[in-house]
Amino acid sequence: MYKFHARLAFLIFLSMSLFLHNGSASAAMVKGIYLSQTTLENTNMLNYLIDRSKKVGISTFIVDLEKPSARYERNIQLLKDSNINYVARITIFPGGGTRVQVHSQAYWDKKYKLIERALAYGANQIQLDYIRYDTKQSPSSQNSKDILKIIQYYKSKIGVPLQVDVFGISSFGESKYIGQNIKLFSTSANVICPMVYPSHYVPFDVHVKIPYKTVYDSLAAIKKQFNNEPLPFKLIPYIELSNYHYLLSHEKKMNYIYSQIQAAENAGADGWYVWSAGNKYDNLFQLLETKKVR
Repeated sequence: MYKFHARLAFLIFLSMSLFLHNGSASAAMVKGIYLSQTTLENTNMLNYLIDRSKKVGISTFIVDLEKPSARYERNIQLLKDSNINYVARITIFPGGGTRVQVHSQAYWDKKYKLIERALAYGANQIQLDYIRYDTKQSPSSQNSKDILKIIQYYKSKIGVPLQVDVFGISSFGESKYIGQNIKLFSTSANVICPMVYPSHYVPFDVHVKIPYKTVYDSLAAIKKQFNNEPLPFKLIPYIELSNYHYLLSHEKKMNYIYSQIQAAENAGADGWYVWSAGNKYDNLFQLLETKKVR
């Protein structure tokens, strides 16, 4: 009888361990889509995206906040009611910052008012985009240090995780013109979101054909910057639904999307965000309904 109970207890323990392991693995893989403020405020469209997203395991919406509004606040509550994580995307320097803007705390404070409002709306995390110099600057490692000060400033003022978007090229090392340095930013960012869009890598005609390799190599390069040791931040890359340089057939477009997702997951990322400027995600939904992804 003792052996029977001991064996039964072991089997229960084993089954619970497997359940918890699988559950935590699933929870760890963040899956999200980007929404403009216009889409967020379109209640019918928002409800459609919520419904389709929940059916395929997407539980995070990265939503622009450019100008607070009553409708925005009401529709954020729809996300909350649907257990969708609300990450507020704040564009710091549209098109990249000038030297005057980057060194102006008055400018930083103006953007912080948007962050403050997003937090009041219930943002789970804050995502900083265009947190960089414009491309007209002279190359210097000081540029990244200047941008880091701004990241540190916002980090010190918020009580939720801070995400930072970076160009895909910075996966391979510091971008001295625009001032993006993943190793440097890792001291203050909780999440790094490299925009590893194949359409952004030259030669364009090569990378459109190798989306898996483009994404995988970029994420592997980030890990190499940290000597392939555990990263001190969550790594959630942005991938794209289409390549604006080339018109792809429906089949090729679906393979293009799937290849990027598989690359992100196989590279050991903590999840992925999908970018569509027009917030058209039907191809993504269809893909996730028919293909097996984690």
